[in-house]
Amino acid sequence: MEIIRYTEEWKDEWDNFVISSNNGTMFHMQKFFDYHTPGKFSFDHLMFIEKGRIEAVLPGRLKDGMFESPIGASYGSIVTKDITFAETMNLISLLLDYGRNNGIKEFMLTSAPMIYEKYQNQNLDFAMLWQGFRFDLHYISSAIKLDKDRVIIERFQATVRRNIRKTLKNPDLQVEINERYDEFYPILLANKSRHNVKPTHSYEDLLKLKELMPENLKLFMVYYKGKPIGGSLMFFCNKQVALCFYNMLLYEYAEYKPIHRVMYEVVKYSTENGYSYVDIGVSQDTKAENPMTPSMSLIEFKEKFDAKTIMRNTFYIKL
Repeated sequence: MEIIRYTEEWKDEWDNFVISSNNGTMFHMQKFFDYHTPGKFSFDHLMFIEKGRIEAVLPGRLKDGMFESPIGASYGSIVTKDITFAETMNLISLLLDYGRNNGIKEFMLTSAPMIYEKYQNQNLDFAMLWQGFRFDLHYISSAIKLDKDRVIIERFQATVRRNIRKTLKNPDLQVEINERYDEFYPILLANKSRHNVKPTHSYEDLLKLKELMPENLKLFMVYYKGKPIGGSLMFFCNKQVALCFYNMLLYEYAEYKPIHRVMYEVVKYSTENGYSYVDIGVSQDTKAENPMTPSMSLIEFKEKFDAKTIMRNTFYIKL
C-alpha cells in the first residue's frame, strides 16, 4: 500500500469509495468540495492505494507544515471500509511515515462522531492514540437516536409535546419540504445577526450545494398564514445520520413555536426514511475564550427533544 495525492481523474472513484465506506459522509466527497469558489481553498487530499484501488482517503490541506482535515467542511479525517484493527494500525503507521518523508510536521484530524459509522468501532481512534496522536479538542454535539417503534412525540418533554400538538391543530401553521431558499435565507441572516455572526454559507453556496448534491439537502419550511416564519435545512450526510445544519425562526413569531414543530417534522421524516440518528449539531459557547466551553442553555434545549451528547473529537500529533 502507498499514499498518493489526489488528482481529478480519481474523482468518481473517490466519491464512490466514500459512499460505500464505513464512516464517510457528504463532507468527505469531492462533489461537496466543488461548491467552494475556485481558489478559496487549496487542497492536498491523500489516497491510500493498494494494487491500483483506493483503500482509504484523507481529505485536507497541507499548509506551513501542518496537514489539517477537514478544510472547508464539517468533518474530515481518514475514511475507510469496515477494516480490521490490524489494517487500521497499518494505515496510521503508513500515514506517519508519509508525513515524515514529505515535509509534514503536524497532523490535525477531526472525524465525524461514531454515530455516522455503519458499523461502530473505535479502531481509528485507538490506532492514532497508540501511535502518538493526542486529543486536542472535544466538541459537544447532540443527537436523537431514532426508533420507528416509539411514538415520536411521546419522547419529547411535556412542554414541547403540548406545543407541537397545538401547532398540529392550528390550520394557519403549515410545514413544507421545498426549495424556497429565497424565503429561508433572509430568516437565516436575521437569526445570525442577533449574535453578530454570519452564516457559514452564502445564499449562492446553498444553491450550489443543492445543485451538486440534490439528494443530500432538504429544506423544511414553516409557514404561518402563508408567511415563512422558520425552517430547518437538513444535510442528509450518509445513510445513518440526518444533520440539522440550520434551525431558524423569525423571533416575532416565536409564540407559534416553529422550531418545536419543525423538529417534530424532521424527526418524523428521518425515522420514516430509515435514518438512525438526527444530529442537532454542536453546542459550544462561541463567545467563551475556551472553544470547548459548553452552551448549557443550548444543550438543555436539545435535551427536550430526547437528544443525547455525542462528541466530535480532534486528534493532533507533532512529528
